[in-house]
Amino acid sequence: MTTLSDRLEFVVGGKAATVLAEEFDIHTVEDLLRHYPHRYATQAKELSDTPPAEGDRITAMGYITKTELKQIRNNPRQKLLLVTLDTDQYRKPVQATFFNGNKVNHVLKADMRVMFSGTVKYFRESWSLQHPGYLVMSEDDDAPVKGAGALGGLAKAATGPGGLDKAIFDRSLIPIYPATAKFESWDVFRCIRQVFDLLDDVPDPLSPEIRAEHGLIELGTALRLIHLPDHKHDVDAAKDRLRFDEAAALQLSLALRRREAHSRPAPACAGRDGGLLDAFDARLPFELTEGQLEVGEEITYDLSQRHPMSRLLQGEVGSGKTVVSLRAMLRVIDSGYQCALLAPTEVLAAQHARTLRSMLGELATAGELGAAEEATSIALLTGSMSTAAKREALLKIVTGDAGIVVGTHALIQDNVDFFDLGFVVVDEQHRFGVEQRDQLRSKGRDGVSPHMLVMTATPIPRTIAVSVLGDLETSTLRQLPAGRSPIVSRVVPAESKPQWVDRAWQRIREEVAEGRQAYVVCSRIGDGENDELIEPKDDDDDGKAKKPPTVAVVDLFEQLSAGPLAGLRVGLLHGRLPADEKDATMRAFGRGELDVLVSTTVIEVGVDVPNATTMVIMDADRFGISQLHQLRGRVGRGKHAGLCILITLSKGPALERLNKVAATNDGFQLATLDLETRREGDILGAAQSGTKSNLRLLSLIDDLPVILEAQKFAREVVAGDPTLADHPGLLGMARAAVNHQRLDYIDKN
Repeated sequence: MTTLSDRLEFVVGGKAATVLAEEFDIHTVEDLLRHYPHRYATQAKELSDTPPAEGDRITAMGYITKTELKQIRNNPRQKLLLVTLDTDQYRKPVQATFFNGNKVNHVLKADMRVMFSGTVKYFRESWSLQHPGYLVMSEDDDAPVKGAGALGGLAKAATGPGGLDKAIFDRSLIPIYPATAKFESWDVFRCIRQVFDLLDDVPDPLSPEIRAEHGLIELGTALRLIHLPDHKHDVDAAKDRLRFDEAAALQLSLALRRREAHSRPAPACAGRDGGLLDAFDARLPFELTEGQLEVGEEITYDLSQRHPMSRLLQGEVGSGKTVVSLRAMLRVIDSGYQCALLAPTEVLAAQHARTLRSMLGELATAGELGAAEEATSIALLTGSMSTAAKREALLKIVTGDAGIVVGTHALIQDNVDFFDLGFVVVDEQHRFGVEQRDQLRSKGRDGVSPHMLVMTATPIPRTIAVSVLGDLETSTLRQLPAGRSPIVSRVVPAESKPQWVDRAWQRIREEVAEGRQAYVVCSRIGDGENDELIEPKDDDDDGKAKKPPTVAVVDLFEQLSAGPLAGLRVGLLHGRLPADEKDATMRAFGRGELDVLVSTTVIEVGVDVPNATTMVIMDADRFGISQLHQLRGRVGRGKHAGLCILITLSKGPALERLNKVAATNDGFQLATLDLETRREGDILGAAQSGTKSNLRLLSLIDDLPVILEAQKFAREVVAGDPTLADHPGLLGMARAAVNHQRLDYIDKN
């Protein structure tokens, strides 16, 4: 007999097993049984007076009463075949139209018993099946199979040593599988049937009590019903069980890691009275928002514990995450430990270092003449710094002279040793690979794990936070600081309204005349060296139209400097400029020595120039929704209102998406829209984990109730059995449904 763990070559044969492995990465019986149908060909079993709806996929069986070959107007070489079918499903005859009439006319004849499967199309008030798959149901079992489309293939799959198994076509629901040219749906179905003929009883990781509590059927029953259902409610019951299994597997892995994290030692950072934090609070020129105070208390409690904090801080652009994280860092320094702030780009790292020094003032001048007694020092470490500057920074880090270390990926190099690292802040956490974050966390002293705070200005919908970041505590800042001006966004369709593009440049000149500054953002550099282009996010109307060429930042800089913005002080910034040149440009813009900064997305996050009020984004359709929201967050950061102009040559869905972005400044609403646009493939897919998603039925968008139910179940189980030693079936279920690399990824998060 056969078990779920058996290799397929011993069940379906070596040839089929090889193709399944190559085409679908299917190797075991369980892999195959979890290759679920993506739809079902439906046969009604009762006579119906109700016609199907437009777009329904139906399967109809009956006798042909009439065929008619008709000439296609203006095409003498092509004819349509119109077929009338009397069925035992519909009181009125079913009409079918075949476009290759000359060919099909030789196969389909009156009085034949046939099966048609296709999509319902309406013309006026009449419906028909257009070019359906078909199968001739011969009374002679030895007669050659005649058919086309999925039904013809299914007939071949049903053909065994004893002839055609017609029982397959008596089913109400015929499964149709994801397939390829080398291994089609009927080939998959044939293998599935072979497996079920030999399969032993499937052990169920959920006890009868758990199944009853959650209203779930047995696993073995669910696997059989999803492939061989008799009714739609069979499919629903099977999917309910299998969907819960996927959610539970993910949540069990998160709960185990959450429990394991609590078992590791971490420095208890309670702070001290009269220290650096109190001195900083006393010099703050503004009052913290209610949200900042509340989140600060959550972080304070976590930092005081002897197990490492793992917390996500998410908030709108400009909601004050930097102040919250700085206050947490000062508490850790007051407790005698160092802090590290990891930024995704050199521009942002340098900006963070400048911002922190500015906010701290003399409190960041430790080691200098006249420094306050409680002052600390800030070190900056990036890959492109000079050898002497790196050596100086590394010395301050290893001796503990630097209380705060700001850097890029350079911080995670082996030659970077901290004196006593107690707290790690990761800014824009989605911009880092998992291994990079994990390396920095491992730099604690004597096996002690530093606390970790990951921050993002891209709000995460609740379903994703629960599903992917369920081992993190989550804090959210929704409230913007008092005095922050609103941002108005406008979409400019450049092809139909070229005069609006001219008006955008004129608007920049008007803002500069008022003493303010502006950004112009492009999607690519254009210097000819491995130029990196942001890929289109949507198709045009026909889904095939080629995207228009994009504007390069180096070209636009020249055009604007000599044309619409001539006479203004225009600067250029992109990622391939030397580090000192990038830093000098940002400093000049920050000091108001430049009127306009023409840049790529290196200014996407963290850059804070309150005097900048206007941003023009070229080829805005080439950017993702969250990226557009991040970019426009660079303006309106002072007392004057912000304006973001989104210029595009695209039409259709891309233009519609931009209009939705322009219609709201609510980052949480935009995050949900972004998720609906991209679906969850980007969330669990190769972009982050390096592996494909193994969620086959569970939707991170649509199945929040199931995910929350599974989370509650998983946490209760792990609370009573931290290693799942008493629940080997649940541990096995998690490993089977979520591949091992994915588990490692979640662990390192």
